[in-house]
Amino acid sequence: MTVTIAQLIAAAESHDGIAPLSEQFLRGLEDTSLNHTHHEVRRGEDVSGLAACAPDGAVELVVHPAHRRQGVGSELLSLIDASSQPQFWAHGNLPAARAFAAAKGMVVTRELLVMSIDADELEAEIALPEGFELLDYADACARWGQGSVDKQWLEVNNDAFSWHPEQGGWDLERLRRGMDTEWFDPRGVWLLYDGEELAGFHWTKEHPGNVGEVYVVGLASAYRGEGMGGPLMQAGLNHLVVRGSSQVILYVEADNRPAVKRYKEIGFTVAESHVVYQYRAI
Repeated sequence: MTVTIAQLIAAAESHDGIAPLSEQFLRGLEDTSLNHTHHEVRRGEDVSGLAACAPDGAVELVVHPAHRRQGVGSELLSLIDASSQPQFWAHGNLPAARAFAAAKGMVVTRELLVMSIDADELEAEIALPEGFELLDYADACARWGQGSVDKQWLEVNNDAFSWHPEQGGWDLERLRRGMDTEWFDPRGVWLLYDGEELAGFHWTKEHPGNVGEVYVVGLASAYRGEGMGGPLMQAGLNHLVVRGSSQVILYVEADNRPAVKRYKEIGFTVAESHVVYQYRAI
């Protein structure tokens, strides 16, 4: 039976214990609006390797476990323009990925941590200062209209993540695309208001297997250092617990030491490491 791209991805995940492609890259296999390009290496009729390339230079590679150590990875690299400074994601940063990157003269330029906590450690009361209110996205839209809510959400997001390569610089189309997923729940986005002004948001996500995720948390710069992060974080965590999550995860940049420290204080521990490799500058 011919091995398809979907079967290649499933075989790699089963063998490695971690998904080789992230959500956005999986979506890019079918959604042409993302403008991803794809390179395949075949052995006979079977897809033995795949390179998925995003317009921003990010690349995710996967090689079928039965075809590893047979030059498939090197063939995939040969199909990608090295002068474009590609950024190769290695999910889990497994030993094979580390060895392959070292052999190709690549070095780690970014590390993204997955941190987790058992949900029974999480539920707590939320104390908000006077004048502040927490609403979910559905209730906020009912009160002020989706257009107004989305406009403020974008402003806070782009303020909070002006430095971030994926989360910053969003426009309305990008926000709506993020919401256009099977898992999006308008009751799972918590918005913190100071009167009618949006101070921050906590976007949660639910995975199969009773796993919840702190998907994105952002505070406007005017409200940082004012103790608003705690209630906003807790609102989303409480929502996930009530919804039945037995474990909660989050992603955080490894070099964002204040955030990593704060999450460790809550009780999160590092579960996985995802890194970006790039060719060593000469």
